[in-house]
Amino acid sequence: MGIDISFNGKVAEITIDVPPVNAITLANYAEIGEAFDAADSWQGINCVLFTGAGARAFCAGLDLKEFLAATVEEDPARARIVRRCFKSIRDCALPTIAAVNGPALGAGTVLASVCDIRLASETAKFGMPEINVGRCGGASHMGRHLPQGMLRKMFFTGEPIDAAEAYRFGFVQEVLAPEALMEAARTLAAKVAEKSPLGLRLGKQALNQIEFLPVDEGYQIEQQFSTILMKTEDAREATAAVVEKRKPVWKGR
Repeated sequence: MGIDISFNGKVAEITIDVPPVNAITLANYAEIGEAFDAADSWQGINCVLFTGAGARAFCAGLDLKEFLAATVEEDPARARIVRRCFKSIRDCALPTIAAVNGPALGAGTVLASVCDIRLASETAKFGMPEINVGRCGGASHMGRHLPQGMLRKMFFTGEPIDAAEAYRFGFVQEVLAPEALMEAARTLAAKVAEKSPLGLRLGKQALNQIEFLPVDEGYQIEQQFSTILMKTEDAREATAAVVEKRKPVWKGR
């Protein structure tokens, strides 16, 4: 139990498995971050699928028992570990998909938010209940996805939104029946993983760089990445495959 890693074709699955509700410790944060940091070194892996074990919760956030045992003096060091975990997921060299199979609260919501794509079960909820335990946090990440009014309502009340509302705001890209979630997520991950490995990695890097830039600056960066890709064998193979109506054979160069 803890953080499990498995491989299915060209997809790596990282699963939070901390019964009963996947409330995670600092050690778990570090494990998650290390797994996403290592993803690009996994031979033949082109996409990462991130989920929680069981049907009860994706991640209930920080383990409150560990939080209560910590001192105020320890908090800055603990916060750095959490921030590094979120950054490792967002900066992962591969596309990342979160399959949110139940409530994602506090840090659990942030873990989903820093993935590239989010699929959710109808039973999923997303919330920032930190105010209920005398804390605050997560708004900087969630502010990238939600309107300010909704963000502040969630922040000040600690009340979550359900999967349907998260879909309405565009935070979630698809809502599925609980029994259909993992099959749909694995199908999507496999579809992504079949694309050019170079294209996926350079595309991910470009998307991260342009996210907060003005349109003109962002498009210039995209063109630069396109120029790099055009010089590769895989780009020529992709074009030939379309013309010849066949599947491309990637060489990774």
